[in-house]
Amino acid sequence: MIFLNCYTYLLPIFVETHLRMPNILLIEDDVTFSAMLERFLKKNGFSVEASYSSEEAQKKLSNTKYDLVFTDLRLPDDDGISILTKVKEKHPETPVILMTGYAEVSTAVKAMKKGAFDYISKPFNQDEVLIVIQNALKGDNQQKQKSTEAGATPQAKAEKKKEAFPKKAVTGISSASTKLNEYIKLVAPTDMSVLIMGDSGTGKEVVAKRIHDNSSRKDFSFIAVDCGAIPKEIAASEFFGHVKGSFTGAVNNKIGHFEAANGGTIFLDEVGNLSYENQIQLLRALQERKIKPIGSNQEIEVDIRLITATNEDLLQAVEKGQFREDLYHRLNEFTIKVPNLYERKEDLLIFADHFLNMANEQLNKNVLGFSDEVITIFQQYKWPGNLREMSNVIKRSALLTQGDLIEKSVLPMELTNPPKENQHIKSFSTKDNERDLIINALNEVGNNKSKAARLLNITRKTLYNKIKEYEIEA
Repeated sequence: MIFLNCYTYLLPIFVETHLRMPNILLIEDDVTFSAMLERFLKKNGFSVEASYSSEEAQKKLSNTKYDLVFTDLRLPDDDGISILTKVKEKHPETPVILMTGYAEVSTAVKAMKKGAFDYISKPFNQDEVLIVIQNALKGDNQQKQKSTEAGATPQAKAEKKKEAFPKKAVTGISSASTKLNEYIKLVAPTDMSVLIMGDSGTGKEVVAKRIHDNSSRKDFSFIAVDCGAIPKEIAASEFFGHVKGSFTGAVNNKIGHFEAANGGTIFLDEVGNLSYENQIQLLRALQERKIKPIGSNQEIEVDIRLITATNEDLLQAVEKGQFREDLYHRLNEFTIKVPNLYERKEDLLIFADHFLNMANEQLNKNVLGFSDEVITIFQQYKWPGNLREMSNVIKRSALLTQGDLIEKSVLPMELTNPPKENQHIKSFSTKDNERDLIINALNEVGNNKSKAARLLNITRKTLYNKIKEYEIEA
């Protein structure tokens, strides 16, 4: 308090140079999305002014100098490249970030050659937005301008994205993902046993690891065990270890998974596959918090947190006498249901982008995104193998891709020619009825283009292009 009273005259200078919130001009015609993004940016310490058209944005640019311009690539009265040119004419040092759909990646690369700082593909996650904005505001504009003058190649862009974004679990933005994230955040700080339920490939181990990483045990081991891959004859040895000579083949002392996880978390995947005898051994270890390696007379105290997972109905197994009821209740202090990929439609392209980044890194490729046709196929497919299947599909497709975008020709047959039951969403590729579909959709939602795009299961940008192509008055 004394410091503030004595040096009040320094406060304006200090605020201006150190505490002034960066001023961002947000240009986005989707009012709902713009309001959501504006709230998010303000929450993270930015001052934001929103414009819903290029004309409105130009007026603001004439009167105000912004630290950064964040613009959609396509607007009803202009496009992102034109806006970029106008910004650079008035304020050449102001970084411009473009928001694009996947089908517009090639256009975004052209924009980078004309001086755009970066682009972000929709839908995007919050971490990506903050990282790109923070990079743009670092003030390293001279080096950036040199690189853009030379021309930003797709390869340079892909390498830049590899370096820019840290490896982090994708959380998703759908209502199902939001609920899942809330449960993880709620239970992680506790020591409760968690039973994770979900179909094969939904990412149950990823959820378990997130719980561990957000707990007080995060600095200790996370040991994952696939119970379905352990023969019942050696399960006790795998869990609790053994001493040399305790049975044929025990040529050395072995530390079991429980001892290895001491202080941390042990994750038992497909716990329903354990034999009844192994269930008894597991229950005893959990109750007593002590284990005894096979062939040893010495008990070892263990302090672990147990997380289990299953893709079957354990209650049904209890009723059939296949799974111990007392063990079930010991495991099930808190249940988390991991949704199928098809239940997380809003997250689909976020996961696709995540898996593409992984594939690029693993295969040393520079694929930038997906064609509009591939996005439609992804959205229509049911993904019975969930995230695991999507990861495999994208890795295979990236390997076969020779250009900048993954095209339909490199997708596996089960996606391009799925069984009829997977074709439950109206096809939007038949030229004969596209115009009628668009007009009917617009009429149904009162000419709201965002709602019409969702109804047609296409991106809003694709809808704008189609409206222009078919000269529809909207």
